[in-house]
Amino acid sequence: MDRMLYVAMSGAKQAMEQQASVANNMANVSTPGFRAQINTFRAVPVVGEEAPTRAFVTATTPGADFSHGPLTETGRDLDVAVRGEGWLVVQAPGGGEAYTRVGNLQVGPDGQVTTMGARPVVGDGGALVIPPGSIVTIASDGTIAARGAGDPNVGVSNVGKLKLVNPDTRDLVRGDDGLFRMRDGVRPPEADANVVVAAGMVEGSNVNPVEAMVAMIANGRSFEMQMKSIQTADTNAQSANKLLAYG
Repeated sequence: MDRMLYVAMSGAKQAMEQQASVANNMANVSTPGFRAQINTFRAVPVVGEEAPTRAFVTATTPGADFSHGPLTETGRDLDVAVRGEGWLVVQAPGGGEAYTRVGNLQVGPDGQVTTMGARPVVGDGGALVIPPGSIVTIASDGTIAARGAGDPNVGVSNVGKLKLVNPDTRDLVRGDDGLFRMRDGVRPPEADANVVVAAGMVEGSNVNPVEAMVAMIANGRSFEMQMKSIQTADTNAQSANKLLAYG
């Protein structure tokens, strides 16, 4: 029996999943530090007596596009962007470390440095706490200095240093909260002195809106093609039933 119906159904299912991924990327075109989601697929030959041209479609492990986004100057003291390779370390909701490129930081009510998503930023020595009303400067190596309003520059004190890491991107897995974590069985990376940041700047999303729009159109056409194949398979089955009924 020809499995055309099931082959087309698998293709339509994967086209819908790809469309959802591209739509999510489009929704995050303006999200700072966002890494585009990538879903890849491969053909799996149908095992049996079917024609050798038949092949199912299956999804492989989804990943992310780790290319760099554009840097935008903001002039804000607490904005930082990682130049080149590297990640900022934040405290994950369930404990442990998570990694992000979102550098528009803020100071919480308790003086702790957090992301705009209220995730505590991790320093080399633990939490980073800035005294209230301080003027903050962040050096290229991630060192945070603070001085009180009206204090001379000689009174600057070091608050701490951002923990900057550069793990192998093949070991990173994106979580549902948008943060990246090390895959199971891989130890958290140590701080890397070669990672540098630029103060007063934020990194934008690496999603190309034109490419994403073209991909959405292509996925839509692919889904339509698979649905037409399903209709053709149904028509062929009805014709075969008529032949058998009157044969």
